[in-house]
Amino acid sequence: MPTPPLPVSGVHHVALITADYSRAKRFYLDVLGAEVLNESYRVERDSYKLDLRLPGGIQLELFSFPAPPARPSYPEACGWRHLALATADLDACVKLLEARGARPEPIRVDALTGSRFTFLSDPDGAPIELYEQK
Repeated sequence: MPTPPLPVSGVHHVALITADYSRAKRFYLDVLGAEVLNESYRVERDSYKLDLRLPGGIQLELFSFPAPPARPSYPEACGWRHLALATADLDACVKLLEARGARPEPIRVDALTGSRFTFLSDPDGAPIELYEQK
């Protein structure tokens, strides 16, 4: 008998810890064009929590903590690999990102799907993929 699916309706949010709160906040607002939903400071943790809505509706929780350890990205570590954002116009996204000071990698083609994609990193080195959907 097949396992019944969970009654889940979608992704609610992605959470991210940053080493430099103000720099990461500027990146997600000014480069990726996120919208602030809520911002709070938790004294007991010496930690900010910023709730953002990324273009496309994905919610991101941005946390700051005193002296978080760096995330090993190269070589890639086990665990969540990257955040992928869908776009209908990858070239327009790359142009906007470059105009805003970001440095996306060269556009590549997925050998399995034939779709184009690129990556960029946030200020802490977290990988973000832009994936062109047709």
